[in-house]
Amino acid sequence: MPGRAQSDLDASLDELGRLCDTLGIEPVGRLIQRRANLRGARLLGGGRLKELAEWTGGTGLVERGPPDKQKKVATGDFSEPFEEDDDEEDSGSAEAPGERADTVVVDHELTPSQLRNLKAATDAEVLDRNGVIIEIFHSRAKSVEARLQVELARLQYLAPRLRELGGPSERQRGGIGGKGQGETALELGRREVRDRIAEIRKELKAVEGTQSVRREARTNVRQVALVGYTNAGKSSLMRGLTGAEPYVANQLFATLDTTVRRLSPKATPAILVTDTVGFIKDLPHSLVASFRSTLDAALEAGLLLHVVDAADPTWPAQEEVTSAVLKEIGADVIPRVLVFNKCDRLSPEEEALLLEQRPDAWFTAAHDPARLATLHARVVRWFTERDPEFELFVPWSKAAVMGQVHGGTTVVAEEFEDDGVRYRLRAPEAVFERLLAAATA
Repeated sequence: MPGRAQSDLDASLDELGRLCDTLGIEPVGRLIQRRANLRGARLLGGGRLKELAEWTGGTGLVERGPPDKQKKVATGDFSEPFEEDDDEEDSGSAEAPGERADTVVVDHELTPSQLRNLKAATDAEVLDRNGVIIEIFHSRAKSVEARLQVELARLQYLAPRLRELGGPSERQRGGIGGKGQGETALELGRREVRDRIAEIRKELKAVEGTQSVRREARTNVRQVALVGYTNAGKSSLMRGLTGAEPYVANQLFATLDTTVRRLSPKATPAILVTDTVGFIKDLPHSLVASFRSTLDAALEAGLLLHVVDAADPTWPAQEEVTSAVLKEIGADVIPRVLVFNKCDRLSPEEEALLLEQRPDAWFTAAHDPARLATLHARVVRWFTERDPEFELFVPWSKAAVMGQVHGGTTVVAEEFEDDGVRYRLRAPEAVFERLLAAATA
């Protein structure tokens, strides 16, 4: 597209290739065309379309419109004219595949008509970027909540594309007594999709109600959430900071379900660490909306660790994408620290340059115990320094509260008196109020 740098284009296509790998599709070739806009019904110019069809075994030809429009043209009904697609100069480049391809993946969102036309011209399965991401989410979702969220997003994506994805269009038998035209299979399919979407939303409300009870129980606990671009190493950091065993793989979207574990070695008061779903460029809005409840973990945290892959040269763009999504869900107001992960892959000079660019950032590596220990200490110190300081007197008759003080606060000083113990402590205000109520009850 006009104004797009070659480096940005290459990085985007490389990422699309990794998305395909994650979905189990092996990239065998790459085709690029320069276009002024994406409004054309064929997306590609005639020459490029034929070249693409040679890779897939298609004809490279596009019919003048879907079957219903062809019929209208034949009978002289031009109330819905088929929009012509003006050819542009077939400029671009191609990397010829070594074998025939059975799938075409486009690094843009396709309209239903573009999807149909590419499918007809190439005689291959056609996916756009959003479709690939949604299919990955569909294959990776494990929990009940994640499965429902992905199914909702998938149906919202498929609903406007039902006609173009093919299938019977003949009318079914009419209603009572068999009279009337009845509904087409397409109309039945759309109605079934609408009904299922409504059903999923009801199920999600029930599941989210259960999750909200769990979240409410954690409201008085310090929480830190790991957010960032997919494959930045958040799950590996989660394992290093908590000892948990989340699914870790060198793949995009390896984690879809929110995982909450206690920081280990244990801090006093306790600190919970939350691993969230990763973000990606052009993340479909339906997925952002569907996973809003999952991303609520970021809204409940006192601190966001914005994890980026320090070894990835495109990290500034990835940081920008994550910041945009956080703003979209209202988490941009939460304190956030940029954390460069995978620093063990950098040379000392490269790390020094990053430190010069972002002196406020923290540097770590999920597989380096010394760096992990430093990150652990920084997280604990961040919360401790921000907790207000209180004075609390606990009489001897309330000895059980003394255990709660040591287990749930940072004790700065304690003085033993005749009637009890006087503490100077640091703790979240809600925790102090709970202890005060227990000590004076």
